[in-house]
Amino acid sequence: MSPKPTQKQLAHQLGVSVATISRVLNDKPGVSEEIRQQVLTLMAQAGYAPNGAARSLATSRSGLIAFVVHQSSHDTREDPFYPFIVAGAESFLGGQGYHILFTSLDDETMQKPQSFAAVAERRVDGLILAGPDISPSFILYHLSQGVPLVIIDNCLQNSEVNCVLNDDFGGEYQAARHLIEKGRRQIVFLSGPQEWVSSRERGRGYAQAVSNAHLPSRIVYAGETTIASGESAMSEALERWPDLDGVCAANDAMAIGAMRVLSSRGARVPQDVAVFGFDDIGWATLTTPPLSTVHVYKRQLGVLAAQRLLDVIADPDLPPVKVVSGTRLILRQSSGD
Repeated sequence: MSPKPTQKQLAHQLGVSVATISRVLNDKPGVSEEIRQQVLTLMAQAGYAPNGAARSLATSRSGLIAFVVHQSSHDTREDPFYPFIVAGAESFLGGQGYHILFTSLDDETMQKPQSFAAVAERRVDGLILAGPDISPSFILYHLSQGVPLVIIDNCLQNSEVNCVLNDDFGGEYQAARHLIEKGRRQIVFLSGPQEWVSSRERGRGYAQAVSNAHLPSRIVYAGETTIASGESAMSEALERWPDLDGVCAANDAMAIGAMRVLSSRGARVPQDVAVFGFDDIGWATLTTPPLSTVHVYKRQLGVLAAQRLLDVIADPDLPPVKVVSGTRLILRQSSGD
């Protein structure tokens, strides 16, 4: 078998730069739609054409769907978010004669998607890729191989792919607006990584709410969305804006970290600083005081992704769709409710 063409060879064949090929393979902007489609088509026709493993997904059935998360960032002991999504997908797929293979990606496999065993060893009929930190290059590689897939809590900015998202913008907008209506005027948003679609959209929702109220926008970015990163971001926010009286956190784990820092510094929640989370994980009811948050319909996300994946398996020519699931506010004591 001839080796897969390099990015340099692909660029030469199309008469474009290697940087252009790289931008397409990593879902970066700055490439016309015509060139983007030419690159993806060439990938499918040449060295990136579906391999035997991918072809087998279309011609035979294992009865298994891989549910994939990135290994480093989804510790269910701290942020039990994805197990509920898995449960939703599993409940739907079970009724259709399928089973879930839950697996995780390490950084090395994400950088070398051809080594991903679930596909390379023909174990599964399709992929549900869950999480904002699964790289565009991993997703685009498997799309180029003809592997049926749906992504959850993630979306490519410049390439079409089946995805299932929360209404992150709307949920965060409502949370920030609620704090404003409760009289808070110096509200900070503790954000996850800027490259994550959930961080961007929740940040946009917060920014729109404070802008509408003619209040300042105050955002602290963190490299992850954990309790520890919430502690660090809250500490930074207090250093920059000691007069803050409200916090909207990118998720509940960060909100819990923020409340720990506030408590350690003698600030009362909600009397001095009101706090709002996002996701409504089980731990939100166990904090002191209980955490106000934005409820995400986690099981429904799994069901929606599983439904769409089976549709794509049955008809690979279906055009990609973006499905957005609604959210609702859960008001508890941390916001003064």
